[in-house]
Amino acid sequence: MIIGDRIRQIRDYKNLSQGDIEKRTGLLRCYVSRVEQGHTTPSIETLEKFARALEVQMYELFYEGEAPPKVKIAAADTGWGSRGHDARTLSRFRRLLNRAKPGDVKLLMFMATAMAQKRGRKKNR
Repeated sequence: MIIGDRIRQIRDYKNLSQGDIEKRTGLLRCYVSRVEQGHTTPSIETLEKFARALEVQMYELFYEGEAPPKVKIAAADTGWGSRGHDARTLSRFRRLLNRAKPGDVKLLMFMATAMAQKRGRKKNR
């Protein structure tokens, strides 16, 4: 979706002119026109001005649904250590590593790397 088309769509729906947007945002009417025509891309700060002037939430400039879009959980957030007992174990491990000596941390990393490589070889067989 081109952001200018969405801004114009919302502006037309609310029966506002480009002059009205100019008064509400302090942006020149010719700039509003250039954004709507797709000749220029507004900054985040300018998009915030458009959202305030159009009396909509910022996400509505990018999304046409009635409710806010659902946030997708990144794949990294669903792996080991992201929830429950695993998360508590990981948190405890972090606290303990923070108190360990640098040489001990290096040894642990070496051992974990060796264990992961050994496990990887077993899976490939």
